[in-house]
Amino acid sequence: MRSLAAMPGIEVAGVFDLNPDRLQAFCDFWKLPPTPSFDALLAASPDAIILNLTNPSAHFETSKACLDAGRHVYSEKPLAMTVEDAKTLHALAKSKGLMLASAPCSSLGEAAQTLGHALRHDMAGTPRAIYAELDDGFIPQAAYKKWLSESGAPWPYEDEFQVGCTLEHAGYYLGWLISWFGSVRTVVAASAETIPNKEGTGPFAPDLSVATLFFENGPVTRLTCSITAPHDHSIRIVGDKGVLSCKAAWDNSAKVRFAKRMSLRRRLMENPLPRRIKLTQPTHPKVKRWGAAAMNFMLGPAELLEALQEVRECRLSNDFALHMTEVTLAIQNAGEQSGAQKMTTTCQPMEPMPWAM
Repeated sequence: MRSLAAMPGIEVAGVFDLNPDRLQAFCDFWKLPPTPSFDALLAASPDAIILNLTNPSAHFETSKACLDAGRHVYSEKPLAMTVEDAKTLHALAKSKGLMLASAPCSSLGEAAQTLGHALRHDMAGTPRAIYAELDDGFIPQAAYKKWLSESGAPWPYEDEFQVGCTLEHAGYYLGWLISWFGSVRTVVAASAETIPNKEGTGPFAPDLSVATLFFENGPVTRLTCSITAPHDHSIRIVGDKGVLSCKAAWDNSAKVRFAKRMSLRRRLMENPLPRRIKLTQPTHPKVKRWGAAAMNFMLGPAELLEALQEVRECRLSNDFALHMTEVTLAIQNAGEQSGAQKMTTTCQPMEPMPWAM
């Protein structure tokens, strides 16, 4: 809702929640129209897209009902909790000619688009390896019961621990990587629950995962996710000429830097004073920091709406959403002895935003 306020021309036609008290509190705070039932929501505006912001375990059945009703869907991550269910949604959307996009949409943000621009213009040379980190600190010891949304909703810690940080967070950098390089060919990963006895009712998902991603047309990438290791949301792209980097995946305006490789006497090193890379034209509306993030979460729904208006494929395409879901689940479900998992879905790299060409 804070992101929506920064995006002119987009209106909320209706809101539904299974919990009537929560629905009323949310709508009262944000001055939005509640609908008395899910069917009423689907009927509220025939030309509206549906934002599926339910718990992950309800994503499949909710999105399927929306697609069955002939509605375009923008879903929170992941599309579904299994690859089979995700493929079912993908096939249903295709059969009905509907768009099925998935969060996160930070790949449309300034930081990701700036890195993509630098890659396309060969700033660092051929990329050879990428290290991407999505570690959030030792979350079970954090004061998470004090984490409230602006409308007073508590952080759903039990659900977060059950779903796991990989399903919740891997998509942030996976979206960037897939937007630049397209499909992942093979995932070699391991995942584990390293912190037992977290608060709530189990079973709990892995709280640490490490993956090596082999792209069809891109560099080998290491991606980590955890709520165990010290906070680190950085990405480093190592090329023939030097290193592109960004330190904050959850900040659309995070600084992108390039450190050229150089020799000093007998030492090979990256320049200790990397230069900042900026795009020259206005990008997109920014949202001020709230909690851990400074992201415009409406970039995805806005892209879907613009694609419908312009009769073109959405940058966050159906194939993109399905492939990102498959890769994420491969990492999440790797366990201790997974071996290599060949991917069964593909997608194309993303068309850059007009201001990042």
